[in-house]
Amino acid sequence: MNAALLRTVFGAGCLSLAIVGSASAGGFARGTADTDILFEDGNFAMRAGVTYVSPRRKYSSFDAAPGLVGTSYTDDYVIPSAAVKINLTNDFRCAGTLVDNNGGSASYAVPKPSGKLAEDFDTNEKALTCGMRFQAGPGYMWVLGGGFVEDFNYSRVNEYAIGPITLPHANLQLQGQQYGYRLGLAYEIPEIALRGQVLYRSGTSYGAGGRLTIPTAAVDGAEAKYYEALYLKAVAENNGANQALYGGLAMQKKQDAIAAAAAGTMTDFDATGTGNLPQTVEVKLQSGIAPGWLAFGSVKWADWSVQKELLVETANPLIGSADIYNWKDGWTVTGGIGHAFNENVSGALSLTWDRGVATGWDLSSDTYTLAAGGVLKDKFGGELRAGVGVSYLTSARETQYLNADVPGNPHSGFNSAVDAGWAFAVNLGYKVAW
Repeated sequence: MNAALLRTVFGAGCLSLAIVGSASAGGFARGTADTDILFEDGNFAMRAGVTYVSPRRKYSSFDAAPGLVGTSYTDDYVIPSAAVKINLTNDFRCAGTLVDNNGGSASYAVPKPSGKLAEDFDTNEKALTCGMRFQAGPGYMWVLGGGFVEDFNYSRVNEYAIGPITLPHANLQLQGQQYGYRLGLAYEIPEIALRGQVLYRSGTSYGAGGRLTIPTAAVDGAEAKYYEALYLKAVAENNGANQALYGGLAMQKKQDAIAAAAAGTMTDFDATGTGNLPQTVEVKLQSGIAPGWLAFGSVKWADWSVQKELLVETANPLIGSADIYNWKDGWTVTGGIGHAFNENVSGALSLTWDRGVATGWDLSSDTYTLAAGGVLKDKFGGELRAGVGVSYLTSARETQYLNADVPGNPHSGFNSAVDAGWAFAVNLGYKVAW
């Protein structure tokens, strides 16, 4: 069996797996660090690529925002990835990797009930992972480990109105940075392209800081509603003093809101966003099965159940928000096969199931992805890599929010639903080694 051919085939398999991860991962997962470059031949290896993903999901029901029904809210996105490996000795090597590992982006044709018009976030991971191998029987045992730094960026745009007056948009910007580590074990027999690997990655938790710029009229309006609630409580308690106090404050804040709306003034607050991103465990297995043929697969667990909500707080306790998720853990299962057509051309095909993590609070559903990748060796000793993927996104429905009593409509109120949709992904990359 030609080991060099099988390594080329696995290159196509890795590309196929990269397409799958970006097109169908549950939760907010996007790319994965290219730590497999540690196993490449030669004293130096470098590969870089970019994946473009275009998902489409349309609302089928949203009675609190009927203008969203029939519209798609999922934005296209790009995932860059790069890796460089250097052998420090024949049996000890390290790799630096760069990837956008998490993200989410949505734009709405009309504001959601919360006023949200657009939302975008991503995390960029920069990591150093090293591996040491030991002779073990016919192959090598590997010990893997390293650390990473993860940068978090979040932005959101909300629309507000005071009666018929549409106010300037509110803008929220948050940034944060966290650190973590990887640990793993692997065993390989290079002559037959056999490799089994288990890799753990730690999770991250954020208290990202930033600024919220919001129309002053919206702040005054929130305070007016607060004092109105206190006024109604005073009425129920027959407390004349509090009725006069809170009624007057509510009226004053309403007048302030009208004046601020006419002036178009804005107010800035320091803001903090808190949330969690999961730890993961991934098991991967590949093996040559015939001359020029390779089978590969993986199972990945991510504890997305740690992400209960994205909570945004400001110095004003009345100005903030909570995006509720209450997710369950995610599982991603992939199987595929690769073939070397000749010494310069190889390809791979894979199929993936990714379990949706939604529990009725949002619309993260199961996905199924078919991906194909190919590798072409050039006369300069490099490898040109390309791949495509298509994901089927199953339908989903929220069930946990309050429903209005609309006869004959089981999806009324603040619950929403989406039809099944599709995501398409394209990847292009290049590898050099010596």
